[in-house]
Amino acid sequence: MVNSSGRRPRGLGVGPTAAGTAVYAGDMDTTQLALLALLAGVVIGGSVAAVIMASVRARDRVRAQTSLDIPEGVREVLHGMDDAAVVIDASYTVHAASAAAVPFGLIEGVALPSEELRAVARTIRTSESAATSTMRLQRGAPPAEPRLVVVRATRISPRLALLVIRDITERERVEQMRRDFVANTSHELKTPVGAVSLLAEAIESAADDPDQVRDFAGRLTAEAARLALLTSRIMNLSRLQSADDLSEERLVAVDEIVASSLEAHAVQAKSAGVEVVRGGTRGLYVRGDPQVLSEAVGNLIANAIAYSAAGSSVGVGVKLADNVVEIAVTDRGIGIAEGDQDRIFERFYRADQARSRRTGGSGLGLSIVKHAVQRHGGEVVLWSRPGRGSTFTIRLPQTDPPLDQAAPKKRKRPKRRAAGVTAPRTVPTNGDIL
Repeated sequence: MVNSSGRRPRGLGVGPTAAGTAVYAGDMDTTQLALLALLAGVVIGGSVAAVIMASVRARDRVRAQTSLDIPEGVREVLHGMDDAAVVIDASYTVHAASAAAVPFGLIEGVALPSEELRAVARTIRTSESAATSTMRLQRGAPPAEPRLVVVRATRISPRLALLVIRDITERERVEQMRRDFVANTSHELKTPVGAVSLLAEAIESAADDPDQVRDFAGRLTAEAARLALLTSRIMNLSRLQSADDLSEERLVAVDEIVASSLEAHAVQAKSAGVEVVRGGTRGLYVRGDPQVLSEAVGNLIANAIAYSAAGSSVGVGVKLADNVVEIAVTDRGIGIAEGDQDRIFERFYRADQARSRRTGGSGLGLSIVKHAVQRHGGEVVLWSRPGRGSTFTIRLPQTDPPLDQAAPKKRKRPKRRAAGVTAPRTVPTNGDIL
């Protein structure tokens, strides 16, 4: 700057320090702008990325809520399950099912057939927790009885649910049998025990009357015998139902089993006026406990005699069919109604309550037969018609006879007769009546 005198004012001028400062300030402004621009870019980029991520997540959520794709690994789990299990959507259509679900009518691509199953599925639509319900479902075509099942429903995605169906029919049946057994045993034991107590009091009251004492003593003996029989049969049944192996298992002749059973009930047959006829094949062998098998055959003979009229006959026949030894006991008694035949082997079940009371039956004989034969790998088959009689056939696996025994043969002529027993005569085993 020049004043009026043509001189520069003192202290004014452009020196090297001022120039450097101006250049540095310009550089700082450029750097700051660049940093601000970078920061703005990062913010904007982050915001855009966040918006994109939010959009992707929202899209995934929408897809998940509307998707019917089964999660990975679910099908493999279903194929390895023993219980019935299905994956269903909101319309109750089955998208995946285990093999055990097919008998219940739960097939892929088909809607749930049961309204009760749909009700369980509806309960979990608005709840995150699983739902459980007990119901009866039809398994197989009618007339198959409905099965008692427990159904558990769980959400595996917004639109898919997993239903697991566990069949508890057998477990419930066994539990019911246990409850019935305890109740029936208590009832059956209470009757003879109460009778013994009353008869003992009666004997004490009639001490001065010898005739009444003898009468009461005889009845007391009968009740005591009934109590002893019932207790023995309960113990035998418990032993047969235990997991222990048969204690006296060996090679045993069927002739020995039948002869022992006939001899044990010869007096009963004679007292009832019933003829017991033996026939069929001799020389057959099975493997098992001779005492247990003799008791099983003896129970059938005792029942046949008890349910036969005086003057009639009971047949005991043995034959070999397809390597299976069949021991059939046939009577011409009152027969068993078709509705009772499915339950006749249950513990304490009596088709004819009045006759069982009169004959002193415990209701355990046929149950013992069933379990004894099953423990030997066999089965018991029943044929019966009301008014025509019944045939109980024990079927046991045949065992080769000892090397020193001859081949099985039929005996045509009797060699020995026991009281009340006539032998031999052909006895049918296919349900025909003697």
